Amino acid sequence: MYIVNKIGNRKVAIIGAGFVGSSIAYALALRDIARKIVLVDVVQEKAAGEAKDIRHGIPNMGTVDLYAGDYSDCKDCDLIVITAGRNRRDGESRLDMANENITIMKDVITSIKQYYTRGVLLIISNPIDILVQKVSEWMDLPNGMIMGSGCVLDTSRFIRSIADYVGLSTGVVSGYVVGEHGDSQVPLWSSVRIGGIPIQEYCSACNIKWNDEIKNKIALQTKKMGTEIIKAKGKTHYGIATCVCYLADAIINQKPTIASVCSPLMGEHGVRGVSLSVPSVVGAAGVQQRIRERWAPDEYKKFFESVEQVRNSL
Repeated sequence: MYIVNKIGNRKVAIIGAGFVGSSIAYALALRDIARKIVLVDVVQEKAAGEAKDIRHGIPNMGTVDLYAGDYSDCKDCDLIVITAGRNRRDGESRLDMANENITIMKDVITSIKQYYTRGVLLIISNPIDILVQKVSEWMDLPNGMIMGSGCVLDTSRFIRSIADYVGLSTGVVSGYVVGEHGDSQVPLWSSVRIGGIPIQEYCSACNIKWNDEIKNKIALQTKKMGTEIIKAKGKTHYGIATCVCYLADAIINQKPTIASVCSPLMGEHGVRGVSLSVPSVVGAAGVQQRIRERWAPDEYKKFFESVEQVRNSL
């Protein structure tokens, strides 16, 4: 029997010790969020090397017990982070990776199921919307226990771009990106606030130019950031690692927060049968509630287009 919400171990398993998985382990260790972190990889020597490298700096930075293990270490975890899969190549969309990474994910889930007793499954691998939906079908856990980082990183990039444009700290900017973690993502301009003030009102009061051209430029910049980073350095991993820390803290330390994460929609906005990102309450039981906020008509239209794109890919 699966235990849904018995928190206390503060144990995290990370499946995949590549750049993303090891960066997540490093960030979690620095933040001292988990008590135990186990790295699992098909290349056991690599997982062991990454674990040792991170451990060497821990005495002065944290108290976590970080080690390399195998799938049996997935037992009694509060959180299992899955990063396994091949990386996106320059010029590819995330959906181009679907067939290969579904095969890899199926093998991973088969191995996890042998030892799974409890905990939230957090998918990081791409195409994340497709994989979250498939994993939810394979694992058959209670609603919310399977989730993906989804548009958390897109939202972070969105907020960073807006903050840079208005010349303020990211701490005073709020807003979300929803839909697919990919080309059909939807920025929710109707909910963007600067210090609690609607962005159009704020820009007008501060004599900052604001129009559809600027909004489209920021939206495109947000969408293309991942591609630009991959073109420049071959992969992205630091941004998602810090985003996972934010979610992990909410889950394993019972600090509920609101984030635009991916999970199987259960009728929200009239959608079922696909997994996409919407603002959600994230806590010890994963996605505890998907928020049914009102959006602008054009945002609904773009969101439903994103739904159909992901549904067609499924």
